[in-house]
Amino acid sequence: MKTLKNSLLFILALGMMSCGGKKFQKNPVDIITKDIPSDHVFSIILYDMDVEGSFFHKYNHQYRIIEEKTPGKPEERITDWYEVDKNFFERHANDMGMELASRDSTGKLVKSVSPPGYNNYVGNKRYGYWNNSGGNSFWAFYGQYAFMSSMFNMMSYPVRRSYYDNYRGSYYGTGRSYYGPTTGGRSYYGTNSNYTRSTRPNSVWSNNKSSFKQRVANRTSRSSSRYGSSSSRSRGGGFGK
Repeated sequence: MKTLKNSLLFILALGMMSCGGKKFQKNPVDIITKDIPSDHVFSIILYDMDVEGSFFHKYNHQYRIIEEKTPGKPEERITDWYEVDKNFFERHANDMGMELASRDSTGKLVKSVSPPGYNNYVGNKRYGYWNNSGGNSFWAFYGQYAFMSSMFNMMSYPVRRSYYDNYRGSYYGTGRSYYGPTTGGRSYYGTNSNYTRSTRPNSVWSNNKSSFKQRVANRTSRSSSRYGSSSSRSRGGGFGK
């Protein structure tokens, strides 16, 4: 009886391992948000992603945090890697370089996917202005905040007022993700955009995503081959009788 009980416990443990064997995992964005003082303006940007393992996968995120520990003086830092669950990883697979959460100077917390800087800095007269040039209007930071143009890669990918107005008018506060206009088959922002590729050319994800896809393809191919061979042998044995 004891042997049977131990066998059942072993099978249960294997089942838990195959399902990940983990309790509910709170996502890092919520954890980081809770740890930042309630009176601090901040933005949390998905800085990098990674998937480890060939069969059992470990999903990881790294974040860039822009925080005003002193009002009007944004500072940035890159976090360590956080393990995230598969659902959270897949939900944000297209969001590298995007802002996942922010809080403004009024204390309003926004948890929706948006281009970096759109919630707290672009359109905020404290930091810059709309510069009209050649019939178009682009966001420009004041001299003391010129470093933010580099921070948000706006020198190579300027923010048109039409983009910003589209976001604020149709996406802000709705929970819908905004990736900007689509040009050449790609969104202006997001994981596979030229914007993010130029900002993070040596990211872990850009270097590893092809090998991850290949590992998944190889595993799927092996599984299909194994089941296919089994079926063939079964059918062959049937015809031989």
